[in-house]
Amino acid sequence: MKILFIGDIVGKPGRKAVRDILPSLVTEHSINFVMANCENAAAGFGVTQDIIEELFGYGISVLTSGNHIWDKKEIHDFIGSYENLLRPANYPQGTPGHGSVISFTPSSQAVGVINLEGRVFMRYLDCPFRKAQEVLKGMKQLTSVIIVDIHAEATAEKKALAWFLDGNVTAVLGTHTHVQTADNEILPQGAAYISDVGMTGAFHSVIGMNTDDVLNRFLTQIPNRFEVAKHDIRLQGVVIDIDEQTGKSREIYRISKKLQAE
Repeated sequence: MKILFIGDIVGKPGRKAVRDILPSLVTEHSINFVMANCENAAAGFGVTQDIIEELFGYGISVLTSGNHIWDKKEIHDFIGSYENLLRPANYPQGTPGHGSVISFTPSSQAVGVINLEGRVFMRYLDCPFRKAQEVLKGMKQLTSVIIVDIHAEATAEKKALAWFLDGNVTAVLGTHTHVQTADNEILPQGAAYISDVGMTGAFHSVIGMNTDDVLNRFLTQIPNRFEVAKHDIRLQGVVIDIDEQTGKSREIYRISKKLQAE
């Protein structure tokens, strides 16, 4: 079984990359299940219901997110209506939406997905380590294939979570920094790991945003509006080859494919 996890989709260029590149990737790599982080899909900040429908329409089965999921106020109107649209599970009790889900491949193989947010240099949420343990108690009874999106700043926190969950999950995949790391590996008890799966969007940019806008913020320290960049569009992510009987990963490798016609 092969799962493709697509790195943070940034704005319209990122959505275009998914639309135009994903079908060939599914065929080329014999992908059975597609996931993506969508928290920046609406002009770089948050997501709308129309965009959620658009991304599901491209063949993505589960959408994860992070701290930017709340950037569009209308998210509160629909986040609870989509079981396969996740916000981090370690937000306080009573937060709308779902933090985990069990979805299915076309051949009816169950895939568990847990979305978590880190606390180092970010909001002080409930403990992602203990929340993962809590969610796993029920999920492990239903499937052996479990993917964790840990949306966090600190590599140390992501790696620590991977060691903590090794042997109980299939993969721990980092998101949030938009920079694909080269540390993909299989841990001793079968969990695939990477610190950041990367970004899907415009790479002639600063992590997806127009360079002049970002430089102006750094040089002046005056808040200004960031616009999504438009050029050098790529899709990044990872493919995980999994033994669906044991839930252990056999291989994890990186994907970075450029959109030829912008």
